This record gives sequence, C-alpha cells and structure tokens, in this order.
Amino acid sequence: MADPATLEANDAGTTRAALAGFWSDFRRNRGAVIGLAVIGLLVLVALFAPLLAPHNPTQQYRDALLLPPVWETGGRGAYLLGTDALGRDILSRLIFGARYSLLIGLIVVTIALTGGIAIGLISGYFGGWIDTLIMRVMDVILAFPSLLLALVLVAILGPGLTNAMIAIALVLQPHFARLARASVMSEKTREYVVAARIAGASPLRLMVRTILPNCLAPLIVQGTLSFSTAILDAAALGFLGLGAQPPTPEWGTMLADAREFILRAWWVVTFPGLAILITVLAINLCGDGLRDALDPRLKRS
Repeated sequence: MADPATLEANDAGTTRAALAGFWSDFRRNRGAVIGLAVIGLLVLVALFAPLLAPHNPTQQYRDALLLPPVWETGGRGAYLLGTDALGRDILSRLIFGARYSLLIGLIVVTIALTGGIAIGLISGYFGGWIDTLIMRVMDVILAFPSLLLALVLVAILGPGLTNAMIAIALVLQPHFARLARASVMSEKTREYVVAARIAGASPLRLMVRTILPNCLAPLIVQGTLSFSTAILDAAALGFLGLGAQPPTPEWGTMLADAREFILRAWWVVTFPGLAILITVLAINLCGDGLRDALDPRLKRS
C-alpha cells in the first residue's frame, strides 16, 4: 500500500501540473491576459480606495461646481477629472465606485451561481416531472427581457442597491440552472457515477461530491461572463433611479446625475461611462480566456 505522504505529494504535483497547464492555455489569449491585468488593477483600486481617492466622494465643494478636467481651461489641479454639478470630485467618486461595481458583480454571481447550481442539480439528477416543472419555470423567466424583468422585481421590492442585486441575481439564475442541468444529465450516466451509486452513495453525495466537480468548468465561465452582465444591469438600474441611491458613488447613479449636463459638461458623463466600458470589456476578455483554457474543444493549437 502506498505511503500517505507519497500520495499527498503526488496529488500536489498533479495539482501544480494542472494549474501550470491552465495558465499556459490562458496566457495564449493576449486579450484575456490584458483583461486579467485590468481586473487586478480594479481590485487594488477598490481595496485601497480610501488611500487613493484625493477627496471624500460625497463631499461637496461649493466653489468648484462643474469644473472641467485639469487639462481643460478652468480646471484645477486639486480635481484631476473635474467635478460634478454639486462640486464633488469625479475621480474620487470613480475610485469608490469601483468598490460598488465589483461588490455588485460578486454578490449577484454568488447568489445566482449557488441557486442555479442547486436547481440544475436537482432538475438534471431526478428528471421526470421535477425536471419538467423546474425547466418550465426557468423558461418563463427567460422569456422576459432581463432588464425589464429586473425593473419589475425592483419595482415590487423597492428601489435600492440591495434589492437591485437580488433582482439581477434572480434574473441571471436560470442561465446557471440550465447549464448545470445539461452538465448533470451528461455526467450522471457515466461509469464513475454508476460505480459510486452501486457502492451505496446517497443521491446528495452523488450530486455534490461526484457529479458537481466535473460540471464546474462551464459554470465558472458563465459566472465570469455574468459578472459583467450584473455590473451593466446594476448600472442601468442606477441610471433609472432604481438601483443605488444618491449620494452613493455608483457609476450608473453618476450617469443618472449627469444626464442634464451632457452638452455643457462632457466629463461628468464620459468618465463614468468609460469606467463601465473598460470594466465590462476586461471581464468579457477574461471570460473568453477562461473558456479557451477550460474547454478542451476550444484550446488553441
């Protein structure tokens, strides 16, 4: 019988080899590497926002209303990207806004992924009328435009960032449920699952310990792509006044506050819009790289 220490060392070596192979496949996609670098930078900005922001994001400077960026005529060095209509520093609000956007994406994807996996496991494993009932409910949810359904849910729950995150998570959940169900249905008839069932494993153990680990790759990719969708939907709800409420420095709320100044103060709209654009693009590029690295059929030669 093999020594436990030897087995543990072999497992560690296998894990390192798998991670090295994953990174080798991932870094072939230059866009994914750039996206990962941008995401890493955003995470650092969010973590150290109090140290990086030159001003309090909600502080109003009455002598600095709608100041242009520092390189424009009339700009001041104290406000590098200018100020909004209430005299708040745009750069500081963008930096703190990264916290809200990343937190929104993380919470929404966690809720949607957890609920979707649970629903998909039950539906795919048991099948029959349970599968039919669950999938028809998912189909009804998917029949509505995602943003419209989120608007309805927020209108029922009430405006606010927490309710907006719950609504977006409920809207995204069917995508994870259908993907998990399809993966479970393709895995549950394989030999290793049949062997575990014959050995006496309970349905819960079969679903969670045996089948689920082999279904995670597509779910991880879907989670990454849904992260960007969550940020966009939250920004849209904030823009419509149903998401984060003023004076919260959330990027969608910043756009909503700047609507009436589009023509006379371009910076109050441009910089929050660019922040959303760059963040979503970076996450999507990273998601494409994960898909290429985790799916053997899509690995590049």
